[in-house]
Amino acid sequence: MNEKQDNLSVQQHIERNIAVQQKFGDTVNSGNLREFEHLVAEDSLDHDPAPGQVKGPDGYMELFSKMRQAFPDLKVSVDQLVADEDHVAIAYTMRGTHRGNFMGVAGTGKEIHAHGVQIARFRQGKMVERWGSSDELGIMRQIGAVHQQAA
Repeated sequence: MNEKQDNLSVQQHIERNIAVQQKFGDTVNSGNLREFEHLVAEDSLDHDPAPGQVKGPDGYMELFSKMRQAFPDLKVSVDQLVADEDHVAIAYTMRGTHRGNFMGVAGTGKEIHAHGVQIARFRQGKMVERWGSSDELGIMRQIGAVHQQAA
């Protein structure tokens, strides 16, 4: 349960956490990555980090900076959302055009779409933990870096 340090009701916690999660997505979509400083706690831990990703807002700024270099028109949309007092879980779809380096593969001009899931834990209006997974193999297949083998 959330540490009731801010005297909000359960519903207010849920609404605040959903709003922060929505702002997180808006930040990814807009490319205004400095906004992560207002949304992610300094010691926030990503349980599925990108290679070399540091804790906190700087880790997300670097990760999504690289993603937006690879896919400048990157857009993430939420397909499903479930929340409780401390957590927001989403299923999402990522879309973009491969224009720059992604995992060692130079831009191909191919459009991608990939699904993912994320569970984030919040404390006092900031993300403090994240668990998630995106279909990176699917992206690699879509840009032609990995070929699907016949069964």
